[in-house]
Amino acid sequence: MSETMEFLKRAIDAGQGSAPADLVLKNGRFLDLVTGEFVASDVAVVGDRIAGTFSTDYRGAREIDASGKVIVPGFVDTHFHVESSLMPPQEFERCVLPRGVTTGICDPHEMANVLGTPAFDWFLANAETMAMDLYVQLSSCVPATDHLETSGARIAAADLTPFMDHPKTLGLAEFMNFPGVLGHDEGALAKLELFRGRHIDGHAPLLRGKALNGYIAAGIRTEHEATTADEAMEKLRKGMTVLIREGSVSKDLHALSSVLTERTSPFLAFCTDDRNPLDIAEEGHFDFIIRTAIGLGAPPLAAYRAASWSAARAFGLRDRGLVAPGMRADLVLLDDLDDCRVASVIAGGRIVDDALFAARIPVEPIGRDSVKARRVSADDFRAPGSGPSTPVIGVVPGKIITLRHDMQLPYDNGERRVDLSQDAVKVAVVERHGVNGNVGVGFVHGFGMQRGAIASSVGHDSHNITVVGASEADMAVAVNALGEMEGGFVVAEGGRVLASIALPVAGLMSLQPYEAITATLLELRSAAKSLGVVLPEPFLQVAFLPLPVIPHLKITDRGLVDVDRFELVAA
Repeated sequence: MSETMEFLKRAIDAGQGSAPADLVLKNGRFLDLVTGEFVASDVAVVGDRIAGTFSTDYRGAREIDASGKVIVPGFVDTHFHVESSLMPPQEFERCVLPRGVTTGICDPHEMANVLGTPAFDWFLANAETMAMDLYVQLSSCVPATDHLETSGARIAAADLTPFMDHPKTLGLAEFMNFPGVLGHDEGALAKLELFRGRHIDGHAPLLRGKALNGYIAAGIRTEHEATTADEAMEKLRKGMTVLIREGSVSKDLHALSSVLTERTSPFLAFCTDDRNPLDIAEEGHFDFIIRTAIGLGAPPLAAYRAASWSAARAFGLRDRGLVAPGMRADLVLLDDLDDCRVASVIAGGRIVDDALFAARIPVEPIGRDSVKARRVSADDFRAPGSGPSTPVIGVVPGKIITLRHDMQLPYDNGERRVDLSQDAVKVAVVERHGVNGNVGVGFVHGFGMQRGAIASSVGHDSHNITVVGASEADMAVAVNALGEMEGGFVVAEGGRVLASIALPVAGLMSLQPYEAITATLLELRSAAKSLGVVLPEPFLQVAFLPLPVIPHLKITDRGLVDVDRFELVAA
């Protein structure tokens, strides 16, 4: 008899009560996501599957008293980048699985932009070791643009083919190049054709009307860039599942919470995209999103449905999302439903604890020594121009969308200067893949910086080095320090490094436990504030300044980018 046949027999017998289950949660209640009712019932589990509910007399080889607990399905984070947590996948799992995220759908395009397809191999190898059911969407836009920046890798449609049928692959990740879709770019269309009939994730900020129709007609089914209720409703009505995002920089939940009702919840899901270790430690992860949604007025049924069943269905994962027989045994035991206070978690029928994490097979890091930026000096950050008038990037706290401010800056000998009175400091992107040594220089408003510099090797999506500074000399100190430490974050002032964290895994992830990462990020935040920085999470804002597919004004190693026109801005 096959192993599968034996498992089916055990599950059938346990479900009908003629044999004990492997695990039974007793004396609790579960939230029925079909009716919204609380059901007093045991939950019987065999292997990784729920075998029985709606009964209080199940027996199990192991029984857990769930008195006073509310049981809900495990949460599904529908879109995120593990790299943005600054942790490798196994450490990320140790951080968020105990908070109830039992299924993750990630896009490794941060690492893919640095290393190419070896990033897929590495993420898939990690996924096979994890208790969290981690799925890897194949990155669609490496690089994010062809002509506006320098990337470390290039992935064409043919490069995706070997990974398409891996059991941990769901489909094509966020298709950021919506101008390429609408303009019939051959490379974009080749990827869409390759994944026709499979899941294709979207990325279309502010796209509306007939242009949105054309984008959806390409077969793109989900989208996480809606920032207003009106935009979200248009996308819903046109057949997309809208993923309500609440990350550390992109915070859309307050704007979209009115859209989340019991009627619309089957067509909505949540995603983090992304939350950093500090926010996870201080606020929470998916538990934070759920409690915030409920606090904003969303019915608990709608919030928990969007967090699990609706999310799973949107991505074709029909074996999870309900506390029901036959479903994957991903279960979250809550002390409080409205507050989403997690007491314990079961992932694939296994109790989440330190022993579960200790049993995983380690996966060796890759991408060491990937930061190949040339050494720079203060002169590399000069800003020559034809006059004092220049576009300045306007940072919006809590948003990755930026504004365009046209400012008159101090001008001398053909060079524009920093103007602290207007909160206009320099921003530069230094090419770090060892391709051409480019340095693009511009100005940014909104940091409040009065002195020094902060720099990061995390710079979406090509992950060149981005540095913001009131002092060109300190900008050089910060950038050169990143080269010496294999990437990371740096705060510099007065010619010395005040605080730093090394991210040697592709210049994106730490090798330290998440507790140590959190402590170091607190030191960096404090150091940045000592420079006058007013942004709550300055490094995450820095990381999105070089992303030339998010409106309106960005900067890359090739210079300022007018995203609305999809072209470089003349100096």
